[in-house]
Amino acid sequence: MLTIDTARRLIDAAEAEARNQDLKLAFAVVDAAGHVVAIARMDGADWITPEVALGKAWTAAAYRAPSSAQGDKAKDLIAFAGAISTATHGRYTPQIGGLPIEIDGEPAGAMGASGASGQEDEAVVRAAIESVLR
Repeated sequence: MLTIDTARRLIDAAEAEARNQDLKLAFAVVDAAGHVVAIARMDGADWITPEVALGKAWTAAAYRAPSSAQGDKAKDLIAFAGAISTATHGRYTPQIGGLPIEIDGEPAGAMGASGASGQEDEAVVRAAIESVLR
């Protein structure tokens, strides 16, 4: 189970990694059903970044795969992506920067980041997950 304590440790680790890379990001951690466990926005990160981070986390949790995988699919299935976005009230965010979280080999949720390039967002999330859960 993904606890608030684990979510806070993930965000703390992500903030430390972002600072090391001189990035100003927002982070979202959701449970396996896509419900918010924790959200944080670093000082200086744009106002919209928490919502984007949440969308990336939600997408990674919903599909139990990196949010970028949905981006790859959306390129070829534009109508499908639009329909899913509408059906999920805009939560579906098929962009790089969200990764699923497993605890004890079971899907537990996901974490997303926003505020830099997608590759940088995902790298920070990956570093946080690896430092806290592995």
